[in-house]
Amino acid sequence: MQRPTVRTVLTCTTLLLAGTTACAGAKAQPARDTTPPTAPTGVTAQAGSAHSVHVMWSAAADDRGVAGYDVFEKGRKVVSLPARTTMVDVDRLTPATSYSFTVRARDAAGNRSAPSTAVTARTRAPAPDDRTPPTTPTALTGEVVDGTSVRLAWTGAADPGGAVTAYDVYQEDSRIHSVPGTATGTRVTGLRPGTVYTFTVRARDAAENSSKDSNALDLTTARAPGGRASTAPTGLTATAHTDGVERTIRLRWTQPRTGGEVKEYQLHVNGRFATTVVWGAPPPPGPVTYTFTVSEPPGTRYSVKLRAKLPDGKWGDFSAQRTVVGAG
Repeated sequence: MQRPTVRTVLTCTTLLLAGTTACAGAKAQPARDTTPPTAPTGVTAQAGSAHSVHVMWSAAADDRGVAGYDVFEKGRKVVSLPARTTMVDVDRLTPATSYSFTVRARDAAGNRSAPSTAVTARTRAPAPDDRTPPTTPTALTGEVVDGTSVRLAWTGAADPGGAVTAYDVYQEDSRIHSVPGTATGTRVTGLRPGTVYTFTVRARDAAENSSKDSNALDLTTARAPGGRASTAPTGLTATAHTDGVERTIRLRWTQPRTGGEVKEYQLHVNGRFATTVVWGAPPPPGPVTYTFTVSEPPGTRYSVKLRAKLPDGKWGDFSAQRTVVGAG
């Protein structure tokens, strides 16, 4: 039997005036994006020192997604930022001077929002030769609000050379939020559901001296509806040791529940992949330990975290990060 032949017939209409031919079967071009994002809201500006102002805002919205933000000082653009960033320190300013800031959102098509409401801040007077940092904030506590935000609180610090002008919130080793020196708590937003975060707080004075880190606080945001359980190792501790010749860091953690054996981990040190930890036999039950040698000078700071290789061959979630100073 002869198979039927299927022919595709395109109906074409000649546009005489334009001198072109349009075919009904031709693929339609996507509509050009001409809709700008909404203007950023909740803009605040706070002088952090004699030479810097900290500007923050709430995320804007766009029908196809915000691509980034531009920060302006009296109409002059001072910095461009990616969409995930909703805060910035504007530096190299003149002491004891008032500045006015606005923020505009932009999308991938180049559309820009209207300017936000203008906010003003006055940089501080020049600080004396102050090289003494504030004391360390203490008793950092917190709670999970939902899948994308947490609430933090701490006991305030003191500054021998004047006053604490700001508190900076760090997630691992990155500053993600700042509040005035009169505040002892804040809400951190823009987080990912079902993710473990390690927070610390530092106090800062008008001379830009920063305190040591507060105690570290681990918080795991709520899972999204239907989201999978965390596969992060838990209870990670890191301690420094020396026998007079060899300096080591000893890690201890509890293995994640994955529905199978975990025989392999990736260890990251100071934000970079360092080594793979492999058990040749079934791993021992309960907490496990691993020790590695360090060669940097005593007093070197190490930030460590790790993740497990899951039974399906993929890498799981990272553990909370721990920071330890090498022994002398």
